[in-house]
Amino acid sequence: MSADVTLEDVREDAGGEEAEEQIDLAPVRKIVDSLAETRGMLIPVLQDVQKVYGYVPEEAANMVADQMGLYRSQVYGVLTFYTQFHLTPRGRHIIRACSGTACHVRGGKIVISKLESMLGIGHGETSEDMFASFEKVACLGACGLAPVIMIDNDAHGTLDPVKTERIVVNLREMDSMERGE
Repeated sequence: MSADVTLEDVREDAGGEEAEEQIDLAPVRKIVDSLAETRGMLIPVLQDVQKVYGYVPEEAANMVADQMGLYRSQVYGVLTFYTQFHLTPRGRHIIRACSGTACHVRGGKIVISKLESMLGIGHGETSEDMFASFEKVACLGACGLAPVIMIDNDAHGTLDPVKTERIVVNLREMDSMERGE
């Protein structure tokens, strides 16, 4: 169902650079065109758009509405209803901290405070350097590891402030190495 368009395709089409002001919308056209019955496929289309850009840019959402023959308010209604969609750029890493009962009882509040302090951001925010986006979630389904966080797709459990700091410091170091800094 995916249009198999990647961020690299966007960069190539834009001359190899990410443009802050101008977004290449060619991948949006490819995504909508690749899905035969687009009217009933709004969510998959938006998911594919988000895979390309890491979020759903306003220009892309407007183009989806126009190409699919929908009102823009219909598209934004879906984008704002489902928490899976993001309307602003996200960090390179998504850090989710459990605030459920088991995690809360076992010190999750202190772990969350440590993360917010280290990242300099709160729930639903992204660090200025685009290193990470932070979210508090109701449950991560790993109560036996409480308190627990997820970084991208990896769970880290039985945390305390010291372990949490070590994990974030290691993640920053790995991120810097991957980026050649």
